[in-house]
Amino acid sequence: MTDMEPVVARLSEAKEVSFGPTAFYRRLVAGGDVPLVTGVQTCQPGYSTALHSHPYVEVLFVLEGESVVWQDGREDKAQHLRTGDMVALPPGIPHAFRNPGPGVLNMLGIHCSPDRVVNYANGGRTLADGYAVYDAKGEVVSGT
Repeated sequence: MTDMEPVVARLSEAKEVSFGPTAFYRRLVAGGDVPLVTGVQTCQPGYSTALHSHPYVEVLFVLEGESVVWQDGREDKAQHLRTGDMVALPPGIPHAFRNPGPGVLNMLGIHCSPDRVVNYANGGRTLADGYAVYDAKGEVVSGT
């Protein structure tokens, strides 16, 4: 048995982190007694992530809206996800997703690691907490 208490996170209390002008992220759980990072990303129609990978499995669950998810070199096998759908992305494989619209996309991301680690295909910069550095156009800034 363990003395660990349940961890409760409230989306309404989570801090918004900008992912450029058309998306933001609200982290729910990160590390500590829970060996995961979870959060909800909210994206306007047309938003697309930069191609990136993680050294662990990432699970994406569509809470609202639609998303198209693909792996680098396998764009012809892109998956169209709708509310209630999820995808588990393998570690180390560059991938991206976009909101094809017409509505807002709310997606729960589960990083199967106590730390959020993002490796951008363009060598994009990240902060110590794994968040990207964006320019005014919403593009990930390359370099270190």
